[in-house]
Amino acid sequence: MERTLIIIKPDAMQRGLAGEIIRRFEARGLRIVGMKFMQISRELAEKHYAEHVGKDFYESLLAYITSAPVIVMVLEGNEAIEAARGTIGKTNPIVAAPGTIRGDLGMETGRNLVHGSDKPESAEREVSLFFAPGELLSWQRDTERWIFE
Repeated sequence: MERTLIIIKPDAMQRGLAGEIIRRFEARGLRIVGMKFMQISRELAEKHYAEHVGKDFYESLLAYITSAPVIVMVLEGNEAIEAARGTIGKTNPIVAAPGTIRGDLGMETGRNLVHGSDKPESAEREVSLFFAPGELLSWQRDTERWIFE
């Protein structure tokens, strides 16, 4: 089983889309193993987006992600990272496929509703920024035998 970090971003929270976004991940078959409602501090945002330091959008990205509460969650499942990213859609909502979160609900790259880890190393680093090991629960749903072989 693989884990990935998801952030339901401030624009999704302001628009009341958190439930719809969570529903889509669960309907896909991903299992929630950790979840928090929080306001991201600038310090935490700087750690999370460290790879973007020096880019022209860095300061506006920090201002955006710290502007309102978010939901952070860890999802688990077979190939969870790719499954989550497929559910999310491309970064630019205008070119994201219909049926994806961004393709159905977004309009601009700077307001693209949700973050998902892009690879296992990123997921491990990002999960550790937002969750202590004891905050993640391992559990099985009875329906999983109908989702995973």
